[in-house]
Amino acid sequence: MYRTDMYEGMLSETVTMPGHKGDVINAYFARPLGKGPFPGVVLAHHLPGWDEWYRETTRRFAHHGYLAISPNLYFRAGHGVPEDVAAKVRADGGASDDQVVGDLAGAMRYLRSLPYSTGKVAVFGTCSGGRHAFLAACRAKGFDAAVDCWGGRVVMSSQELTPQQPIAPIDYTKDLSCPLLGLFGEEDSSPTPEQVKKHEQELKKHGKNYEFHMYPKAGHGIFYHDRPMYRQEQAMDGWKKLFTFLEKHLDKAS
Repeated sequence: MYRTDMYEGMLSETVTMPGHKGDVINAYFARPLGKGPFPGVVLAHHLPGWDEWYRETTRRFAHHGYLAISPNLYFRAGHGVPEDVAAKVRADGGASDDQVVGDLAGAMRYLRSLPYSTGKVAVFGTCSGGRHAFLAACRAKGFDAAVDCWGGRVVMSSQELTPQQPIAPIDYTKDLSCPLLGLFGEEDSSPTPEQVKKHEQELKKHGKNYEFHMYPKAGHGIFYHDRPMYRQEQAMDGWKKLFTFLEKHLDKAS
């Protein structure tokens, strides 16, 4: 809750951190300035790359009282304009699931090591990042909560599997080790409502702690205010649900 006499401050900067197999990669980090300690959020960026929207969103989490870090999951592909780097990664078949999970786990350890951390860390992602957030919550033990925003290719046919993505994330559902929030749009084609329903059935089958919300009159990317797919009403409700979920599972004072 905001007050006119409250102190607000933030530090944000590019840092380096150990990722998959100890590779040192760069990341964007933001944190509130204040007494702390603070819970943390690891952001898994989307397929368009490690871009401005993810910088803004990292700061948004810090503004709401979280240590937030967005690792450059495409670091090994070289540097340049985010869209160009992302195009190179896509042409090479995408970043491998093992590598991405390793980088996100490294970011989790980075946040937890900070002296002003509560030790509680969530993972968040949109689009391919939503898929990666779910995958990390299943395969990298230690996350306290996970947020999957319209993550496609969680449900995959055998024809869609590749050397970079050899196992469909849905097949790891039994290993999910923390509560999961999912936000989706009825008009999305990846994931489709049918794929979301299939994933939900798998979560129920294994008795997982989750909540899914399916928005009408919305497709893919409803949070992306810089794109035509943005849906103001659904986005604002989604952010409200997201922060309520994190406060509940990261023991953050509201």
